[in-house]
Amino acid sequence: MEFIISEEIRKAAPALRAMVIEADVTNRPTDNRLWDILHHLSEHVRENYAMDQVNKRPAIEATRATYKACGKDPNRYRPSAEALMRRMVKGMELYRTLSVIDLINVLSVETGHSIGGFDADSIDGDVLTLGIGREDEPYEAIGRGILNIAGLPVWRDATGGIGTPTSDNERTKLTSGTSRLLMIVNMYGTEVDESCIRSRAHELLTEYADATNIKFTLVE
Repeated sequence: MEFIISEEIRKAAPALRAMVIEADVTNRPTDNRLWDILHHLSEHVRENYAMDQVNKRPAIEATRATYKACGKDPNRYRPSAEALMRRMVKGMELYRTLSVIDLINVLSVETGHSIGGFDADSIDGDVLTLGIGREDEPYEAIGRGILNIAGLPVWRDATGGIGTPTSDNERTKLTSGTSRLLMIVNMYGTEVDESCIRSRAHELLTEYADATNIKFTLVE
């Protein structure tokens, strides 16, 4: 698969890089070991972050700055990493879902980056392009219904948008039947060393999703 970053998004986010992770996986229900990691991570966030500190994390702050540069209000459409951390700070219950979804949540909170997770077999074509959402562009967000993605960074396949840092699309979402995973770590700023992200992603995928044929691609 080919990954392209458009010039319009490069102008808004000159430091942007994307780490693409492809793998064969088993997306079973989240087991207790992975759930314990997410639970303890939630406790750590709640104990170490005040609400007004969450959006000051370098990776989250950089994502929010990109939203503003693209014309989107990050207080109305929060990046997913920020939304998840805010939920943890509030002490709200987390949703226990499937292993790949929850390990992505772990990696997102650990790094501060919003991460897209897609069923690779549901993607239309072999090219993904990152651009900026347009007015009235159709987009059905997972669990949210129709989402106004105008001004949001958006990955598109041949049919249309599949992922933004705020929410991924229902059409390409991860399910229990997903066997081919595509993950995109959207890095709008630097917080965690890329080699650390790569090794942690590899560890989580092999341990909790029986991942094989793992491939990493850095898109700049």
